[in-house]
Amino acid sequence: MKPLAILASLAALAGCSTSTTERLGLPPLETVEHVDLAKYVGTWYEIAAFPQSFQKGCVATTATYTIRADGDIDVLNRCRKDTLDGPAKTVLGRARVVDAATNAKLKVSFFRPFWGDYWIVDLGAGYEYAVVGHPGRDYLWILGRAPKMPEATYEGILARLKDKSYDTSRLKRTLH
Repeated sequence: MKPLAILASLAALAGCSTSTTERLGLPPLETVEHVDLAKYVGTWYEIAAFPQSFQKGCVATTATYTIRADGDIDVLNRCRKDTLDGPAKTVLGRARVVDAATNAKLKVSFFRPFWGDYWIVDLGAGYEYAVVGHPGRDYLWILGRAPKMPEATYEGILARLKDKSYDTSRLKRTLH
């Protein structure tokens, strides 16, 4: 098994543990009202994220989502190791919608049978950005359709994340 796949599996396992929401008394995390999966799929660039061990050394990180014939979603994560011209690393996973009323709550797995929470907590009106979180606020990714995001958009996202009880000081911008 590739090292990136092992690390991604650990992230999925972490999603199975007791939520820090309960432990820390955080309010329940709200997702967006609705996600049109046909608009959501495609390639996203990681703009910023909470550092995670399974992404250590990753730069130029992207995620490409493709709807499968069975309704699940293929997730192809890519990054470069340490530098923009470093070796490429990839890991393939699968996601499935667990809240069909909104399509905003999914489970993702890079090592079945373990699945972790993938909640869409903010989304641009034109699907130009998305923010993916975890109900315990342990994970956070800000994604864009391009490698760079306007600073005003980024600052607006940060303000909304603070309102959702995220510690935005933990975010690290991704090099592209």
